[in-house]
Amino acid sequence: MGARHAHRHPRPAWGEPRPSVARRFLERVRATLGPTSPTRARGLRDLPLALRHGELAEAYLAAEAGSDHRRAAAAAVAAMDRSASAQEWWPADLWAHRALWHFEKAHLTLQATRQARRIGELRAAAGDPESARRYYAEAIDEARDIGAEHEQGLATLGLGRSLMQLGEVTGARRLGRAAAELLGRAGAPAGEIEAARSLVGTELTVGEGTEETS
Repeated sequence: MGARHAHRHPRPAWGEPRPSVARRFLERVRATLGPTSPTRARGLRDLPLALRHGELAEAYLAAEAGSDHRRAAAAAVAAMDRSASAQEWWPADLWAHRALWHFEKAHLTLQATRQARRIGELRAAAGDPESARRYYAEAIDEARDIGAEHEQGLATLGLGRSLMQLGEVTGARRLGRAAAELLGRAGAPAGEIEAARSLVGTELTVGEGTEETS
């Protein structure tokens, strides 16, 4: 395993926590047993007053009030993208989790998997690769379960990048190779495959051994 360096970036103050695995499992069990209440979800707190303004927020609140999870997720993703573009990490993370929750409630497994990966990307961009790891790992597991190799490859690449940021070079390069293989099989754009390969680095033969360079 490559040397691990201490992560010195201050962690942003994130929004709503990721629903626990146990709670998500119970929600899935309830869904198989019968219809759930049409009221707003347990565990999804009220949208903070600071975010209840603008067209996207209004569209989200209207969809949420009507239990239209598809529309609510779409509005939350748009709000997440807007906040992330402005590097407003707390609102972006809060919107991201709400989008993920609505995707799950709508049983849109592929979109939920993609959203988990995007939360990983958001947290990594905010300077918190340690926190990003678990979202990438979850996206990898979900993508594998549904046979979505492109999403699995992208999440594997994201996890590899996070490991590289944390100084875990050997693990990062191993994931880069896995990501390149997955993305290649999925027919991903050349830029994505090249990004995975660049994470692996280049091996140069020196005498009887090898030297790795980034």
